[in-house]
Order: sequence, then structure tokens, then C-alpha cells
Amino acid sequence: MSCCGLLLIAPQPAVGEEAAVQLANAPTLAQQDGGVAVVLEQQLRLRPATMDETVALFYLSRAYRPAWEHAPRAQALLAAVEAVGEHGLDPADFRPAALRAAAAADPATLSPAHRAERELLLSDTLAELLRQIRYGKLDPRSLYREWNFTPAPNPYERAVELAGVVQAAELRAAIDAHAPDLPLYRALQRGLAQYRALAALGDWPKVPGGPTLRPGERSGRVAALRARLQADGEAGLAAADPNRYDETLVAAVRRFQERHGMEVDGVIGRQTLAALNASPAQRADQIRANLERLRWVAQDLQQDRLLVDITGYHADLRLGGETVWASRIIVGRPTRKTPSLRDSVVNLVFNPKWVVPPTILREDVIPGMVRNPGYLASHRLRVVDRSGQTVDPEHIDWAGARGSGFPYMIVQASGPDGSLGRIKFSLSNRYSIYLHDTNAPSLFRRAERALSSGCVRVEKPAELALLLLDDPLRWSAEALDSALDSGRTRTVNVGREVTVLLHYSTASLDEAGALQLRNDIYNYDPAIVAALDAPLRP
Repeated sequence: MSCCGLLLIAPQPAVGEEAAVQLANAPTLAQQDGGVAVVLEQQLRLRPATMDETVALFYLSRAYRPAWEHAPRAQALLAAVEAVGEHGLDPADFRPAALRAAAAADPATLSPAHRAERELLLSDTLAELLRQIRYGKLDPRSLYREWNFTPAPNPYERAVELAGVVQAAELRAAIDAHAPDLPLYRALQRGLAQYRALAALGDWPKVPGGPTLRPGERSGRVAALRARLQADGEAGLAAADPNRYDETLVAAVRRFQERHGMEVDGVIGRQTLAALNASPAQRADQIRANLERLRWVAQDLQQDRLLVDITGYHADLRLGGETVWASRIIVGRPTRKTPSLRDSVVNLVFNPKWVVPPTILREDVIPGMVRNPGYLASHRLRVVDRSGQTVDPEHIDWAGARGSGFPYMIVQASGPDGSLGRIKFSLSNRYSIYLHDTNAPSLFRRAERALSSGCVRVEKPAELALLLLDDPLRWSAEALDSALDSGRTRTVNVGREVTVLLHYSTASLDEAGALQLRNDIYNYDPAIVAALDAPLRP
């Protein structure tokens, strides 16, 4: 790694500016290797400033010495590119025809110009391959404006990674080791191979639409349902009455629902029908989208973190590699999505008051008051001005408030029946998204819990609060209960800093470690798949 010390001690101005300075002062060792180093230096200087500088910095660190003189290494790179589909990526992004020609060429027979051209093709390919496998093909910020997870490293750091792989004894193994080291990633790769093989055999039988089908009912659609589940590997489903939705078939449907993170009730409703009719090719695309998501967030997931699994309606806290807390949650409904964010808990608020956020004010409260003048009273809400003084709602033109702006705040007093419950976990984001208790615990019994206005409701807030306070002498369970029972609003700083990840994924592992493909509640997968299928932009 000493050959890369130049990269590790580089100053911190803009990357393009720094690279230009270092390239302008390139080492005199560039005169070696029969002129190849000179040509490499010249070609790299001619690259536009907007181009990724990883490869330029890599060659600078090695005084422009060639890195691909041994043909087996080039062949290993070609093999890795041809196998990149195992990661849900596209070999066409890596110019396979040109790569095959370069891998087959003998550098000793080439002119310095052609040797340099071959060098840059192979190094550019490896740098792009490592970037896509480890950090993803797409920039998630192009899809989600609020995205703030840890970004991919800068070109200096990636040049060090590139140098390490180039120098590895086994190039292919070093490339494969760059993929996220996560059980879910490996399960998704296996699932991708499985569904692609199924897609090659043709589509599954479709189950016709119709009214909700419940256990014990008779329907002409039952035969198609049985055929669909048999195509998925279910055996022993033959029945004396082919139109009866019998217990054996119900049990198969329940297993299917469990594999897809749905309510396990055996009822064939809209969501179960849609999942049954998803083709193997569509499932393969769903897996590709989730492989890409994991590459975006793998470096954050592998640390201590409080993970909010949006589509799984589940949160857990991992410390020291162990899960120390887990809870069911409620997330934003599709019209008020919970955003994907990397955040942290700023403080806890006991017995929090609720200041109605702008979206709920605009879309719920004002229309509610137009329809029913008693809306505020029925929800324990009051109007206050900027100085905190109560305003009589009868003096407000509610019908005109949406168009003319609303100069007041709507506030709900604290209390166990308040919308935020008794504990609020304040986050640092600018979207007014946070975690909190709830006054409607019965909703946690639902299997599908995309029900909120964007914030995350937590079923076990007191247990999480004690872990984040991290002060057993001052904050025992009894002390926390006493503070909550007092009814007094109180803000307390956390004693344990932990990263909070609000993460959206339509794939997970179930408790047995099997792959679970879920409902895309916010319809995010198609945009990722379309972007993956688009040609790579230089």
C-alpha cells in the first residue's frame, strides 16, 4: 500500500483542482516502459475535468507504470465482467467486445500508443466494475431528493481500492470481495438466478380477477389458483372438488403470503392477487432493484444503527453487532411517504405537545374545519398565534385559508390520548419526520401498516428510550414511568448517539433466513429498474 501514499496524504481542495496540480507535477519515472508511461500520462492529461479521476490518480500513484502486462489478469477481468449479471448489473455497461479484444492482445506486440490505450480500457473497466458492485450503478440522489446516506468515497479513496485489487494475487476473487458482505445480498443473488431460470421457462399461470376469495368458498377461479401455486413448487394440492377453496389450498396460500410479507389470512384479496400474478421476470427485476439499494446503503447497515424498515413495518436497534431492541412500527401511507433518510436522535420529549405540520394542516385540518366547525374540538386541537396566544377559530376564514396562507399554528396538548403518545424521538432532518409513541396501539395488530402522515409510530417506545438515554443510574424503567406519569412536557438529551436509518426495501430475510419479496408500497422499484436498464452515461 506504500505506493499509494500519495493518495492518502493528499490535501483537501476540490478533487478536480488537486488532481490537476498533481498531474502537472508528475514524476520523472514516467519516462520508463518503452514510452508507454509517457503516452499514459499524456492521455490522462487530455481527459476532461468532469471525468472521474480515479484512474488518473491510480496511475499517478504508480508513476504511470503499466498495470496489465500479464494476460491472465486481463482474462480474469473479462470473466468478472461477463459474470456481472449475477449482481443484477449489465455487462453491456463495460464494453465487452473491446474488452475481449484487449484481453486477447499481447502487450509486447503493440505500439506504445496501443499499449496505453489497452491499459486505460482495462483500468477504466475495473474501476467502473468495482464502483458498481460496491456502491451501485445509480446515484440515488438522482431518484430521491432527500437522500443523505453515506456517499461513495471520493476518487482518492477509490484509487487506493483500485490499486489494492490490481495487486491482488487472485483478481477475480478480489473483485467479488467488493460486493456487500451481507446475508441479504447473497440471498438476493441466489433468488435472482432462480427467478431468471424460471422466467426462461415461461410465465406462471395467471389467476383471474374477481371478488375477494375466502377459505371454504367455491369459484371457477380456484383451478387457476391451484395451477399457479403448483408452478411455484407447491405439491399435494389435488382436490375432489376442483372449484372448492379447500383447507389444503388455503394452507399453500398462507405460505405464499408469509413469503411475501403479507397478512397471513388465506384470503385472496387485491394485494395477494397482484403478488400471485407477478411473473418470474418481474420478480427478477424486483431483486435487481433491491441489490442496487443494498449497494447504496451497505456501509451504513454494517455499523451500529437504529434501522427503520419501512416496507417491513419493523424497527430494530443493533449495538455491537447484536440486536438489543425490536418493535413493530407504523409508517407513512403512499400519499404521505416516509422518506429514506440517514439521521440521528437529537433528544427525547416526554409528554410531547403536537404542532400540526404544514401538510396535515393544509390537507386535513383546514378542509376538516370547512366541513365541520367542531373538527378542532373533536381532535383536542387549538389555534395559537406566533406568540402562543389562543385564537378563537370562529374568527378565522377557514374556506379561504388554503389560498391566502395561514398565519397561525394548530397545537394539540400533551397527554396519553395525544397523537404523539407519551414519547417523541426528535430527529435532525428538515422534513419534520421523527419517531413517536401513539394513542392508537390497536393499529399495530394490522399486518400492513402504511397508515401515518409520514412520521414513524413505534410500538415499544419506552424500551427504546431507556437504551438511548443510556444512564441506568438516572433513568431506570421506574424513573421513566414517573416522568411520563407526571404529565409534564420535558426534553431530555440522549446519552447514546446512534445512527438512524429510515430505509426502503422490498426484500428482506424472514426469521428463518429465507428471502422475502414484499409489496412495493410506494411503487419505487420500477424507476430503479428503468435506470438500471438505461445505458451507462460516461
